[in-house]
Amino acid sequence: MSDVRTKSANTVLASDCAMIMAAGLGKRMRPLTASQPKPLVRVAGKPLIDHALDRLQAAGVGRAIVNVHYLADALEAHVKERHAPAVSISDERDVLLETGGGMVKAQAGLADPFFCLNADNIWLDGPRDAFHDLSARWDADRMDALLLLVPHASALNFRGKGDFHMDAVGAVSRRRSGRIAPFIYTGIQLVSHRLLRDAPAGSFSTNILWDRAIEEGRLFGTAFTGRWFEVGTPEAIAPTEEALRRG
Repeated sequence: MSDVRTKSANTVLASDCAMIMAAGLGKRMRPLTASQPKPLVRVAGKPLIDHALDRLQAAGVGRAIVNVHYLADALEAHVKERHAPAVSISDERDVLLETGGGMVKAQAGLADPFFCLNADNIWLDGPRDAFHDLSARWDADRMDALLLLVPHASALNFRGKGDFHMDAVGAVSRRRSGRIAPFIYTGIQLVSHRLLRDAPAGSFSTNILWDRAIEEGRLFGTAFTGRWFEVGTPEAIAPTEEALRRG
């Protein structure tokens, strides 16, 4: 059994701060993103980014940094009046920094640790919300990052081979070539500033930092207790909306 101890259902959040990754080009969501950034594509009656912000608000996360690049003015105008969580902008208009570079640019304004999530995430929580799930498993002494992972049976619209294997104590490893990995990364994680140390300059993927953390035994995962929806293409919107209607 795991020696990374799960706390009670009354777990205190590990952080009051989150970063929302919203700067991508949204190419897979075309033609819906021809004139709007992907985070403003509407699913179940509201923009994708509002699903993420509403989940943060419901969990009690007070601050969010949103990075912007593609059609940045429209996205910034949409979120600037938000008070819960209070939103600030990390401006990547000049250079799109990818996930790793985006975190490094915003690092000075982020708590340690901080939640990080993709702007196009939609999920249904289980008995405990996603951010308290992560907080319950967080161990700052052992972890550089803690990934929220979901098994294939709880991932709607996902057609891939999975991303990670996870051992009995929650340490993760990459999918092996030619294999199916049992867990899919939801796009939600809890991150220590230690993960960002000695990071490359400019634009780079978080995968570089994850690979180092895997080698050092400091990248962990926890299995999500709810359902997660892959909403990467226009075709995924209708089945997602139907699943949300069913609850």
